[in-house]
Amino acid sequence: MSRQIIDAHIHVDMYKEEDQIQILNELEENDVTAIVAVSNDYISSVKQIEFAKKDSRIKPAIGYHPEQALPSESELSAILRLIDDHAEGLTAIGEVGLPHYSRQEQPGLDVGLYKDVLERFVQKAEKYNLPIVLHAVYEDAEMVCDMLEQYSISKAHFHWFKGGDQILQRIVSNGYMISVTPEVTYREKIQQIVKQVPLTQLMVETDGPWPFEHSFKGNLTHPAMLHESVRSIAKIKDVTVDEAYREIYKTSQRFFCI
Repeated sequence: MSRQIIDAHIHVDMYKEEDQIQILNELEENDVTAIVAVSNDYISSVKQIEFAKKDSRIKPAIGYHPEQALPSESELSAILRLIDDHAEGLTAIGEVGLPHYSRQEQPGLDVGLYKDVLERFVQKAEKYNLPIVLHAVYEDAEMVCDMLEQYSISKAHFHWFKGGDQILQRIVSNGYMISVTPEVTYREKIQQIVKQVPLTQLMVETDGPWPFEHSFKGNLTHPAMLHESVRSIAKIKDVTVDEAYREIYKTSQRFFCI
């Protein structure tokens, strides 16, 4: 049986050009049929659209990463216009969310302003019925769930989720998706999350070029790593490897309309 993979979250534009070329050249031999390319800002968003025009396996998502200074109103408006102009060709809105890690370093950061930015993207997701890809961990996931529920958003993807059991159960009961990185092969906290999420709500991602430890240490972060993730998930969920591949692939296809 074919063991196909979709990388649900990767920052293609953050790789060096030679690494981009290598990864794209090696997708087919590694049974990676698609990669969801998320954006960090306006320039990044434009790049995802250009990448997708050149390679149909690259599925573009447009957004503004929250772990940075707030966008200027002109940049935010430009990103939102891009969504309007390219809505039919987009796979998702993202990466968007709230700045958990920045607030650890700058406790005075006004999260309310970041919520305002996020709300503009949630409104676009609602308008165009697009999936929304979220950077929302720990207590931020509660605030994000409040907003998603307010707008009756049904297609939400909490990427590389970290947080407590209570918010995880809320995410799951709302029918939202959780994705895990290659950390699932070696980090117990991530394995505990996988135990609690139905296979039909799980996806796999690299979050590349973010580097990983353990057996991946020193290696270029590559969608091929996700085969190890699926094998680990199969073991955690006590299902066959083929079933894990089949369900995760089907879930990713359905969620992103790939």
